[in-house]
Amino acid sequence: MAGEQAGADGAEFAAGLRRLLEWLHVPGGGGARNEVVQLVRTALGPAGLEESVVARELPEFEHVNLQTALDAWTAESGRRVEVRGVVLPPHFGGVDLQQLMTGEGLPPVRLSAPAVVDLPDGPGSTLACLRLALLLVTDDAGSYVLLVQGAGEHRPTMSVEVAGLPVQQAQAVLAELDRLRRELNVYRGRLVEVTPTQMGGVALSFLDPPDVRRDDVVLPGAVLTRVERHALGVAEHRAGLRAAGQHLKRGLLLYGPPGTGKTHTVRYLLGRMEEYTRLLLTGRSLGAVGSIADLARELQPAVVVLEDVDLVAAERFSHHGHGGGPVLFDLLDAMDGAAPDADLLFVLTTNRADLLEPALAARPGRIDVAVEVDLPDAAARRRLLDLYGRAVPLRLTEDDVAAAVERTEGVTASFLKELLRRAVLEALHDADPLTEVGGEHLRRALDDLLDSTQHITRTLLGVGGGEIVDDAGIELDGSYWPR
Repeated sequence: MAGEQAGADGAEFAAGLRRLLEWLHVPGGGGARNEVVQLVRTALGPAGLEESVVARELPEFEHVNLQTALDAWTAESGRRVEVRGVVLPPHFGGVDLQQLMTGEGLPPVRLSAPAVVDLPDGPGSTLACLRLALLLVTDDAGSYVLLVQGAGEHRPTMSVEVAGLPVQQAQAVLAELDRLRRELNVYRGRLVEVTPTQMGGVALSFLDPPDVRRDDVVLPGAVLTRVERHALGVAEHRAGLRAAGQHLKRGLLLYGPPGTGKTHTVRYLLGRMEEYTRLLLTGRSLGAVGSIADLARELQPAVVVLEDVDLVAAERFSHHGHGGGPVLFDLLDAMDGAAPDADLLFVLTTNRADLLEPALAARPGRIDVAVEVDLPDAAARRRLLDLYGRAVPLRLTEDDVAAAVERTEGVTASFLKELLRRAVLEALHDADPLTEVGGEHLRRALDDLLDSTQHITRTLLGVGGGEIVDDAGIELDGSYWPR
């Protein structure tokens, strides 16, 4: 009896071990008998197994566009497509179609319902996109297989592979998907922010277009007109310019101290250029300018905004000694790469034109117009107080306003915005709920911001250089602030 039990236990153990080996595909496990391998081989047939696999790598941000293309492609008349999901154990880097055809070097895989990831395909909408799936296709070209694989923990890019067709026909399938990706691109005509990913790629996020009116841009009239003529004027007259043999590609540089309204001016342009694809790069995402410029060329008319480009200009000496850093030259090369008649606008902003100028001078012709956005003069400061006080119950006399304008000589727009916020806070300290913000509240807020102990605060608001003095005209801490 004990011997029978031992034999049964041994048989059960052997069966369990065999199943484990089959799952792991170690020698004796029979990788060729794996259900995924069997499915692929059956779909391709002997002839299809002899053909090469043709693969296409795509940036991670193209995942949603590939799915949009696949949805349109699979729905075409005369094409039958069966979608099967593929499951890998956790922490496996991926699998390729060649492995699924041969069963060699195959990680543990199983068939499942297709797994999808929900990706944005517009502001406020998403699309279910295949993560790792086989598409078993039958159409006029024959029977063949596609493997779609998204980016993952160990894969910075996504891929689509074709097996079972002669190479030229497989290339034609991928070319058709490329055409549909461009034609149906979800980023076309949108405002998109570019952000870096942990794997070294970039992600694209939809933004709502800014609602900034012309009256909200407090710049000298001639300065704003120059900006509009170069950005909006070319867009308005592009047909006439092309007919006259004139180029449309252009570069606009906005430079000046921090907090003077460069970003605000850019937001105004982005809100006006609704027919354009608008791509916004800041900080570390500036390193992706090459691939983003390629995307802009595909989606033109397009605007590429590069905020604070002095951050990459400052890297030039540590990388190449003299003459500009690699990221900055990538930018300049990207601006060169488009055809002259490409409707592309590159908008650069910088707080340090002195860092940028040597590289731009060494590579002329990229920036057509450089516009200084300087500190607001007295008239502009008065307008900014009105602008930032629109939603505030201000009760200011002309003397209150004149005193504030006089005392804020040399400040930035950001400083004035903070001044109004603090004036509201002062009023709330006196009476909550808020009823009105008067001259005394504005004066107390200004006293606080101009206090000698607030030097760092003023620096953070973009104010520097000059000397702070007290009411008697005595220098306080090295920056000048008329009181």
